Amino acid sequence: MGTGWAVWNLEYRPVGDGGGWPRTFEDAASGTDALADVAREAGLPLHRVVAIGHSAGGTLAAWLGARHLLPAGAPGADPRVRPTAVCAQAGVLDMVTAAREDVGRGAVTDLLGSGPDEDPERYAVTSPAALVPSGVPVLALTGAEDDVVPPRQSAAFVAAAVRAGDDARLEVVPGEGHMEHLDPTAACWGAARRWLEALPG
Repeated sequence: MGTGWAVWNLEYRPVGDGGGWPRTFEDAASGTDALADVAREAGLPLHRVVAIGHSAGGTLAAWLGARHLLPAGAPGADPRVRPTAVCAQAGVLDMVTAAREDVGRGAVTDLLGSGPDEDPERYAVTSPAALVPSGVPVLALTGAEDDVVPPRQSAAFVAAAVRAGDDARLEVVPGEGHMEHLDPTAACWGAARRWLEALPG
């Protein structure tokens, strides 16, 4: 970005290419934890790690910020690296509601391999909304015109997180939809950048 941030880009196996439960979550967790070794070798501090992701990546970013709350034995439990802030861009943040509302045309049930009524425990360890308060500041950023992941996903998550005592903020960007988050010239990314720049050092 040219503003002094070192970037650690994660890849994970998606649904249809070896991913799904629990592999996608294991990939995100192990990729994040690998930063501990890289940071030591490169002399990068780990006191200011921000997880940012878009769409499914926004879900995973919020989950990474809360996985220190996972019970022993759950995929992703006992993290070596804990984000100190999270920016979820158009993230599916309440997996139960998203599954029941068919957000993403079945994307959540495809990812988790079952519905929330069939396997509530799986949803309890993957849905960011089930893992509040996380104690990690979160920006839930969404385009007002997003017709893939509706803005109410972000709004409901932030309301629940704030009620639980978390530092959570909602920003709805007028006139933009789901994919503008990937355009560095778009207002969505500008909002993310301003939030990053305002984080305490």
